[in-house]
Amino acid sequence: MLSYPHIDPIALSLGPLKIHWYGLMYLIGFAAAWGLGVYRAKKPYSPISPDKVSDAVFYAAMGVVIGGRVGYMLFYNFGTLVHEPWVIFQVWDGGMSFHGGLIGVVIATWLYCWKVKSNLFDVLDFFAPMVPIGLGFGRIGNFINDELWGRVTDSHFAMIFPTGGPLPRYPSQLVEALLEGLVLFAVLWIISMKPRQRYVISANFALFYGIFRFISEFYRQPDPQMGYVLFGWMTQGQLLSIPLIIIGAFMLLYVSTRKYKVYNPNATIFLKEKCDA
Repeated sequence: MLSYPHIDPIALSLGPLKIHWYGLMYLIGFAAAWGLGVYRAKKPYSPISPDKVSDAVFYAAMGVVIGGRVGYMLFYNFGTLVHEPWVIFQVWDGGMSFHGGLIGVVIATWLYCWKVKSNLFDVLDFFAPMVPIGLGFGRIGNFINDELWGRVTDSHFAMIFPTGGPLPRYPSQLVEALLEGLVLFAVLWIISMKPRQRYVISANFALFYGIFRFISEFYRQPDPQMGYVLFGWMTQGQLLSIPLIIIGAFMLLYVSTRKYKVYNPNATIFLKEKCDA
C-alpha cells in the first residue's frame, strides 16, 4: 500500500493572506497554456498572433472560473442553488465542475472570436492541446487538498487519506492527472503536429477526455450528494462525459465526409484563406 504524502494545502502564508496549492495549480496551468500558446502562435499556421495569446487566455480563464462554478451548482448542487442562490458566489467553499468550465470556455472563446473576427474552431483547435496541462495540475491540487479521493480497494495501488476514513482508497486524483493530463496532452500534441483538418483537434479533445473521464470515474468515489445516478453504478461525471464522447465521435465522422483545407504545421508558408465551416 502507498503512503499518502501529507502536504500542507497552504503553500504560503503572508499574515492573514493564505496562498493555497490548489490556487497555485490553476495559475501554473494558465501560465503553461500561455507559454505554449505563444510558442504555437509563432508557427505559420497559427490563427492568432503571439501578442493576442494573452487576451485569449484571459477570456478562457474567465470561462473556466465562471463556467466551472456555475456548472458545479447546476450539475452537482442544484438543490442548494434553488434554495440558497447566493451560495454560487461562495467560491472559497470549493466546488468546480470541469464540464461547466468547458461550456464556459467555449462561450468565452466564442466571444473572443467574435471580437477579433476569427473562426471559433480555429481558435479551439489551437488551444485544445494546452488544456490537459491545466487539468493535470488541477488534479494534483485535488490530491494535495485531500479531496475527491477514490473508492475503497484492497489494491497495492491504494493509500489511506486523512479525510477518507480508515480504509485504503485509490488515489483517483493521480489517475485523472495521468489520463486527463499527461496522456491527453501527448495525444493532442502529437495530432497538432501533423497535417489535419479544422475540427480534428477539438473533436479528439472531446472524444478522449470523455473516454478518460469515464474510465477514471470507476476509481473515484462518487460525490456524496449525488451517489450513483444511473443503473446503480454510473456517476454524474460519467453521465456528463457521454455527450462529449458522442460529440467528438460525430465531429470526426463529419470531418471525414467533408473536404476542408488541411493545415500542415510543417509548412513554411501558411495560406490565410480558410475553408468556410
